[in-house]
Amino acid sequence: MVRTRFAPSPTGFLHIGGARTGLFAWLYARKNKGQFVLRIEDTDQVRSKKEYLDEILASLSWMGLDWDEIYYQSQRFDIYREAAQRLIKEGKAEKKEGAVFFKYDFEKVEWNDLIRGRISFSELPKQEEVIIKSDGSPTYNFCCVIDDALMKISHVIRGEDHISNTPKQILIYQGLGFDVPQFAHVPMILAEQGGKMSKRFGATAISEYKAMGYLPEALVNYLLLLGWAPGNNRELITLSEAKDIFEIRDVNKTAAAFSGKKLNWVNSEYLKSKTIPELSAAIKEFLPADSKTCDNITEEYFSRVVRLFQGRMNTLAEFKDWSGFCFTDQYEYDEDTSKILDRDLSREISLLSERMEKIGNYSHDEIEGEFRAVAQDLGLKARDLVHPVRVALTGKRIGPGLFELMEVLGKEKVKQRLQRLISFWQK
Repeated sequence: MVRTRFAPSPTGFLHIGGARTGLFAWLYARKNKGQFVLRIEDTDQVRSKKEYLDEILASLSWMGLDWDEIYYQSQRFDIYREAAQRLIKEGKAEKKEGAVFFKYDFEKVEWNDLIRGRISFSELPKQEEVIIKSDGSPTYNFCCVIDDALMKISHVIRGEDHISNTPKQILIYQGLGFDVPQFAHVPMILAEQGGKMSKRFGATAISEYKAMGYLPEALVNYLLLLGWAPGNNRELITLSEAKDIFEIRDVNKTAAAFSGKKLNWVNSEYLKSKTIPELSAAIKEFLPADSKTCDNITEEYFSRVVRLFQGRMNTLAEFKDWSGFCFTDQYEYDEDTSKILDRDLSREISLLSERMEKIGNYSHDEIEGEFRAVAQDLGLKARDLVHPVRVALTGKRIGPGLFELMEVLGKEKVKQRLQRLISFWQK
């Protein structure tokens, strides 16, 4: 049976690189009707924190990555010490200076990497390796081997930064008489500008992406594209679809570059694909508890506002930024609207307001027809009125379609806001 694992350390939050590795391991297990094991590598008792563990587990669940078994290395110290004693008895390790050292004895170590092909090592930096430290705690390479063997991990899928650890681990597998699993080393994710990712350039915790308003299905989709493609120039694919076609051998050998712009595009496509009730529910769940956005408004009005902005949002967070004026009259005209407001059109806007108020069926089509008729009667181009009216209704230079917006706001609110602009000019 195919058994893969993801082994995060709770010494920090789950970031993009680790999340993608976990995703690939999960997909490979599910594609092959196997099992996915979560192993928490918390041997560093000083740096391991419960808040990090909680965030890691919550982030994996949010992404849709369930696990069949979970283990904690901090609960397995006796297993590692027992294995070390066996190696000492067999003359494959020795204790000195309070620590236990494993002796490397080899001419060549090689394996067929599922992503990179044949990899071979004929020498290592050291002739021996600490496997149990003087404080009694196991080292990474030692407990990793024991756990993968005892947990019957068939395929070790991890980042390419572990390639240098693999020959050491293979020798420990052999020293302990364990079967060696297959390895697949996933390439790095680079910052958009090249080089290692940093917090400024993409290396953000998964929980922070959630807080910024990205959908889990969109983030997972984007992570898939960082090193793998579904084929046929397709870029949008669900987790459920991916697990039926994913192959670890199809993962690129070269590093992938993180792109915030591409992530935003993927997320916006998922936002557009949602039904209005689905998107409304997602926005309400995302909005902070103290938000006044949903106060004293009907479900119908909220849904109409959501529909108005659905095609303009890259993230859920942008809904509040874009739509604030739909839920309050307490807004100022943005500074960049000053040129639009330099020209006093109070007489023209007053006439427009009167004509708008007389519309019977206050739909965007009727509004647009009357709006253009007023502009023509005044000897103006429609855009001469569109820009100041938009500022009057939103406080901004740009926004959703003006006539659709007027329909959503309703006749009375439009009238009040146009009068406010007239007063602004006349004071």
